[in-house]
Amino acid sequence: MAGSGSERVAVELCKGINGLDKVVLRGPRGSSAEVYLYGGHVTSWRNDHGEELLFVSSKAIFKPPKAIRGGIPICFPQFGSHGSLEQHGFARNKFWSIDTDPPPFPTNSKSFIDLILKPSEEDTQKWPYSYEFRLRVALGPGGDLMLTSRVRNTNADGKPFTFAFAYHTYFSVSDISEVRVEGLETLDYLDNLQNKQRFTEQGDALTFESEVDKIYLSTPTKIAILDHEKKRTFVLRKDGIPDAVVWNPWDKKAKTMTDFGDDEYMHMLCVEAAAVEKPITLKPGEEWKGRLELSAVPSSYCSGQLDPQKVLQSS
Repeated sequence: MAGSGSERVAVELCKGINGLDKVVLRGPRGSSAEVYLYGGHVTSWRNDHGEELLFVSSKAIFKPPKAIRGGIPICFPQFGSHGSLEQHGFARNKFWSIDTDPPPFPTNSKSFIDLILKPSEEDTQKWPYSYEFRLRVALGPGGDLMLTSRVRNTNADGKPFTFAFAYHTYFSVSDISEVRVEGLETLDYLDNLQNKQRFTEQGDALTFESEVDKIYLSTPTKIAILDHEKKRTFVLRKDGIPDAVVWNPWDKKAKTMTDFGDDEYMHMLCVEAAAVEKPITLKPGEEWKGRLELSAVPSSYCSGQLDPQKVLQSS
């Protein structure tokens, strides 16, 4: 693997849109990822062929205090409007720092970055707790994208705190009407379009023909997103994160969003590893860890059906 692979810089700090600092991660075979320090926000994940796998709106505003529309926003310590803080909490609107002293942590990747977020005085007025949020973003040798979050309660006064969390991942898809999601069949979900009422999903894979905003509960560790037109399947693996949010704004809602193109809903789908229904409580000194691994594999079809064994067993 000498030659082209060794010439690629695995980790590079540079300037992104509007002069914001970003880190570029590069894999040995051509894959890459970009992480903005603003929000600790992954904004790009490309496969070995250079194809972009995440959706970022063409109208995204890379300007604080607005969160970046697309990629993988970090929702913490609140999800959505389930609480008194701003939508999805404040982590996605803060400048994170590069963590120069991360905890020891096994990895098979040379291409990773460790970020850290600690509360500012302004934050503690809104959310009066002391914490350390460490985020590692890693690009595996095969081009998989891995995010590991660790939240530690550092309160000196003995106070526990409770938080919700999500990796609000926007996947790039060719045509939302040709997309299926497998792994959420027959599960209970809360429907945000119906006052968070609880329902049970049907036995079929999810398909999309209108706005959707659902929180699936106690979901499996693997979920597959099938893009029929591209013959590509995203496999989402998660650990320590029980729920999964599925969101697409569809046409009417898209038109009301200033940082989202009117027709862009056709080319994106959010499937988000989340801890929403039962928020996490940490006592001082305790740490929570939540991990997400994303991979993109060619789909194998048989009369229009995915062979789930092949996708869900592929590593």
